[in-house]
Amino acid sequence: MTTPTRSSAQSHADASVQPTTMKAAVYRRFGGPEVVEIQDVARPEPAADEILIRVQATTVSAADYRSRSHDVPAGLLIPSSLVLGIFRPRRPVLGMDVAGIVVAVGERVERFTPGDEVLAMLGSRFGGHAEYAIAAATDAIAVKPRSMSFEEAVSLVFGGITARGYLNQIEVKEGTTVLVNGASGAVGTAMVQLAKAAGAHVTGVSSKGNAALVASLGADRTIDYAVRDFAEDGSAYDVIVDCVGNAPVARVRNSLNPGGAVLLVAGDLRSIITAGRQSRRHGITVITGPGPHRSEDLEYLVDLAGRGAFKPTIDRTFPFDQISAAHRFVDGGHKRGSVVVNVASVDR
Repeated sequence: MTTPTRSSAQSHADASVQPTTMKAAVYRRFGGPEVVEIQDVARPEPAADEILIRVQATTVSAADYRSRSHDVPAGLLIPSSLVLGIFRPRRPVLGMDVAGIVVAVGERVERFTPGDEVLAMLGSRFGGHAEYAIAAATDAIAVKPRSMSFEEAVSLVFGGITARGYLNQIEVKEGTTVLVNGASGAVGTAMVQLAKAAGAHVTGVSSKGNAALVASLGADRTIDYAVRDFAEDGSAYDVIVDCVGNAPVARVRNSLNPGGAVLLVAGDLRSIITAGRQSRRHGITVITGPGPHRSEDLEYLVDLAGRGAFKPTIDRTFPFDQISAAHRFVDGGHKRGSVVVNVASVDR
């Protein structure tokens, strides 16, 4: 028996009443926040296996900063340029995450229908800094909890799914000791909460000004990096997470318990290349990437948030027409959690 599929008219149910253009934050050259401008561009249309989302909120992440400025970890300029572009941006609209409303779906999409409120990780295809964004049916997408605003929901995505992707590759359980270096950023705040939810004893490294935030998210102990070097104080951990880029294996291996793991969220090319050798030499696990983004991980974050075990951490929210100011703030390198952009505020 043949399973019925949606007709084209059903799949694109309200496309006829949607505009053919949209506002988007576009950058045509690499540089500072001033290269980002709001422009009118063609509205995308979903292919058979894609979803069109009317974006309500997105974030400006560290990935957006690195992409826009072409400031990437040491040794990664050439490989990153294959994705980002060499002389000019290949993807002129940034934004790796969105929360919004489904307005149209392709004929092969079965999980979502127009009107669904969702959050999604678009990944390296970007496109979230616009009124409308395309997500593939295979992307990490979850239904937005009705109890959360779009701004709160989108703040879960980038940091949460990145942290979850790293933690999926090791075992964190009751009593595991975890240190998070850079515990106040989007990924760091997520790492603290996810490790705590798994039963770990968590130490967060941050500035003194962010210690209270880190503790409120579940850290059992905080370290002010300006006062004490965690790699030199004699403490040892089962897992060390580096969200800053200044804690390579060579620096922290003596702070690891036997058989421990280092998660290099902000590792450079040297760290990636030597990961295997370091693992064998020191009898540890070195993880250099988060793995694929999965819907089940996003759904796990939503479930935790619904139970109060994962809190949205938003530093501040900018209206869409001030997105260049959001970039400028992120460039400062001191954001706490996520910097959210309210796309629904766009003035047409």
